[in-house]
Amino acid sequence: MVAERPDVMPKVRDLPHKPGVYLFKDRFNRVIYVGKARDLHKRVSQYFHPSRQYRADRKTQALLESIWDLEAHTVKSEPESLLLEGKLIKEYRPRYNVSFRDDKKFLLVKVNLNDPFPRFVLSRVKKDDGARYFGPFPHAGSLRKTLALIRKKFHIRTCRPEIPGEIDYRHCLQHIIKNCSAPCVNKITRAGYLAQVKQACDFLDGASGEMLAEFKAEMEKAAARLDFERAVEIRNLLDDLRKTTRPTKRFARQFVTTVRPTEDMIALQEALALPEPLRIIECFDISNISTTHKVASMVCFRDGKPDNSNYRRYRIKTVEGQDDFASMAEVVRRRYSRVLNEGIRKPSLIVVDGGKGQLSSACRELKTLGLDDLPIIGLAKEREEIFRPGHGEPLVLDHSSGAIRLLQRIRDEAHRFANGYHQILMKKRVSESVLDDCPGVSENRKKLLLRHFGSMEKLRQATADEISAIEGIGQKLAETLVDFFAKLKQRGASIDDIPDDQVGMDESEPGKITYRLKQ
Repeated sequence: MVAERPDVMPKVRDLPHKPGVYLFKDRFNRVIYVGKARDLHKRVSQYFHPSRQYRADRKTQALLESIWDLEAHTVKSEPESLLLEGKLIKEYRPRYNVSFRDDKKFLLVKVNLNDPFPRFVLSRVKKDDGARYFGPFPHAGSLRKTLALIRKKFHIRTCRPEIPGEIDYRHCLQHIIKNCSAPCVNKITRAGYLAQVKQACDFLDGASGEMLAEFKAEMEKAAARLDFERAVEIRNLLDDLRKTTRPTKRFARQFVTTVRPTEDMIALQEALALPEPLRIIECFDISNISTTHKVASMVCFRDGKPDNSNYRRYRIKTVEGQDDFASMAEVVRRRYSRVLNEGIRKPSLIVVDGGKGQLSSACRELKTLGLDDLPIIGLAKEREEIFRPGHGEPLVLDHSSGAIRLLQRIRDEAHRFANGYHQILMKKRVSESVLDDCPGVSENRKKLLLRHFGSMEKLRQATADEISAIEGIGQKLAETLVDFFAKLKQRGASIDDIPDDQVGMDESEPGKITYRLKQ
């Protein structure tokens, strides 16, 4: 039985009227949505208004039905809430968030004071390269405008070459329009130029009060002489400067995290009553969406953390049709046969994604290999039940426990890795044309055939002699092509009603093969 959903309204009513981020969690205590707010109390309360249930789209309705708990973190300003929101989304990858789930990061400003003539550049990755970094900055547009102003104000170079060539010496445009002090053509000493760069660094560090006061005075003068366009321009520039130079909190880790690898590993060892620490855990998952590409993944966690270098992926070779049990048996047999043959270290625990059937298949293979002493469990997704060999009833842990959270992270990572491999193979298959399935037809020969006959239909109707008359196509390959198209017709493949450029295989319906155009 699924427990009754708790009432989160007391927590909603206690939220402060401050900026921050909020996290919605499901019944397994997994973060499913991260949002930011200028006013936490007002923003989160909107989700639970009675009218919201009726007006919300299907995605929002599904989100609201999945909320079992919430968590909030306050910050000092709205830009800080944006930064923290992005950081949390990248960490938890909630299913209802779309933005920030990729690897894109906020902009940084980089300057390397060890360069002969340093310049300011934008970067999204902070490296240990001896350079100085400023940021991150949540407002990319404001940052770019501020950086342009800094370059003009402090006469910082923008040209790329560290050592200028003859053209640079003869004609430095930035120096002519007085935007650059031109250190690379000896218009200023390196010491003098570095002093300007350090002033610009101080500005990015927040020492911008004097310049802000100058612009504010200029804006007031423009308004006094009724030059409102100039006043608005300066006002917008002031807003960009304030957004960029406002001190921002760095979120190294100032909130409690639910990911504690060491503690979760110990909790899982105790829950399974295992004598040895779970230093190495290997988990298997089958991606069996269609009969074309049956694949499996094996992910490895070392000391509770992903060990990416030991991830493995498999194409199922011996199983006909969709049979998860046989597929699991094959991949376990292949993995641990290699472990025995090559003397690879054995895992402390094996996890298979699935219930009794997958677990039994894996156990039979381990017993055949003489590895039935290795600890192994099955994790069923629907209720997060843990199945163990020799136990009739599954083990059900508290969904807030570190043990089940660790298993969920491992299982989800195996699922992601398997699905990723399956998608790679499917995309590759879709991009192939009919001729790619014919033995002996290379990319160049395919182009020759299509160029000569002009369409797939004419090529399909051509005789072996007509095909072999093409330079570069021999008699044997011509006969192979004729035989290939004859077999396609016997298998029921139809390309008669499809345009004649290039076609790719489509197996969206099980048991039926059709061919569609490849652009």
